[in-house]
Amino acid sequence: MNFTFLLQTAPQKSNVIEVPLWNIISASNAGIGWLINLILVLMLGYTVFVFVERFLALRKATKEEAGLLNGVKSNLQNGNIDGAKALCTTSESPIAKMLLKGISRIGSAKNESIASTIENTGKFEILRLEQRLNFLATASGAAPMIGFLGTVIGMVVVFIDLQNTQSLELKIIAPGIMTAMITTVGGLIVGIIAFMGYNYLVGQIGKVVYQMENAALEFMELLNQSGK
Repeated sequence: MNFTFLLQTAPQKSNVIEVPLWNIISASNAGIGWLINLILVLMLGYTVFVFVERFLALRKATKEEAGLLNGVKSNLQNGNIDGAKALCTTSESPIAKMLLKGISRIGSAKNESIASTIENTGKFEILRLEQRLNFLATASGAAPMIGFLGTVIGMVVVFIDLQNTQSLELKIIAPGIMTAMITTVGGLIVGIIAFMGYNYLVGQIGKVVYQMENAALEFMELLNQSGK
């Protein structure tokens, strides 16, 4: 069989017109689509801000304090309470703040009271680490729903445009369709980023909690052994 006719076929030009992304986004602002897009952009910006800010704070909190706990234990074993306090005041980590509260009550309270103070301080520090995380949890669920709201609004715009026209043309229904699609995509993007960021930060907080519990346990064991 002769296939040379395939080589003689002239290539056909594509009729596909490339539309810039910015034009697509601009078309999605039809009706109140601009309001949905604005809400999603603001949510995305604040989501990124919260993640970066909490990431840096947790990175600082999870950073191992080189010799902090050993230095505190060594000073307390030698009866140097002021030296142990000085070590804790040089750090801004949750562990250092928790130990400082416990050390400040040595000699003026029983071990049970010191343990309670350390526990309460630890809870407070954990709450500080978790601040603004509730926004990420909310955005992970709310952003897709806002996007779906934009989808519904876009389809309503399409039907209104069809009702007000005598002929079906793509340029008439395109703005409503763009609103429906772009808001859906935007909502999903914000939701995915918020969801992944929230779960990552929660995992990092879990590491901090483990370190704090371990430090509190060793500190209380030292006090019980010393009989103070």
